[in-house]
Amino acid sequence: MTHTVLVTGVSRHIGARVASVLAADPDISRVIGVDTVPPPSLTRDGGISLGRTEFVRVDLRSPDIAQVIAAADIDTVVHMSLVSAPSRSGGRAAMKEHNVIGTMQLLGACQRSAIVRRVVVRSTTAVYGSSPRDPAVFTEDLEPHDGPSHGYAKDAVEVEGYVRGFARRRPDVTVSLLRFANFMGPGVDSPLTRYFTQPVLPTVFGFDPRLQFVHEDDAVEVLRRMATEDHPGTYNVAGAGVLLLSQCARRAGRVSLPLPSPAFKLLGNSARRIGLVEYSPEQLRLMSHGRAVDTSRLEAELGWKPKFTTGAAYDDFLRSRGLHPFGGVPS
Repeated sequence: MTHTVLVTGVSRHIGARVASVLAADPDISRVIGVDTVPPPSLTRDGGISLGRTEFVRVDLRSPDIAQVIAAADIDTVVHMSLVSAPSRSGGRAAMKEHNVIGTMQLLGACQRSAIVRRVVVRSTTAVYGSSPRDPAVFTEDLEPHDGPSHGYAKDAVEVEGYVRGFARRRPDVTVSLLRFANFMGPGVDSPLTRYFTQPVLPTVFGFDPRLQFVHEDDAVEVLRRMATEDHPGTYNVAGAGVLLLSQCARRAGRVSLPLPSPAFKLLGNSARRIGLVEYSPEQLRLMSHGRAVDTSRLEAELGWKPKFTTGAAYDDFLRSRGLHPFGGVPS
């Protein structure tokens, strides 16, 4: 039985939703939410109600997280605090510190705890990279041809390495590592959702990449299950099917602007500098080569499938932004 859960990254949408769902579970005694800033629901109207969640302001890079885990008798940790884009103030260096050093501190605190018995870590399918030599579909055991060399995806690869090390040192702890496709849904605000709401979508000439999404509702349900049940291992999480970038543009009623690869990169760098859209190098590669993953391991383990396909998740996002999908029929 899960008694006391720690959720990191509760100031962001998915983290807040996970904390809210766990706090509503009568079998869970306490939910402690940590982040460097308070969740929106604590700072202004319109945020997600976190219910019984107790918020503690803590920077994962500091040793304070160990005190929180020890003082609250935490037995389950849900680590949602990976940052996918650098803040304007902190930049890339602060982002890497938060992601990698923060995870190291958190896992170190878990390792020293005699009570922690379940650790769930949010990762990303970006760890597979995006390359013209990729397999059609990645399973959890496949090594990428060209692994990520920078940014969020490289951070996630490093984080996963520390998680595997922790799992070896603490075989008594159930460790679940979840590689999520890009989140999609009404509440998601990400570099990719901002890209799709632009009036014109720059694309890489000669490429029409396959994309995969996971609806936020399905992501939250997977995290809830992992936090309250024992499912050790590494799992891909994505909605069924894929969408081509050209299909995404048509569904959104957007005009595509094919650019030669150097011009696309130049535009991406300019947009990033002035803060319009976060075209990270890994996103540029995704927009060229795409990525798809196999989710059969997760479905077999949980006896469950996401309610939303990739197409249905994207359509739900479009409707929430007033961009009515063409045809209105999920794929």
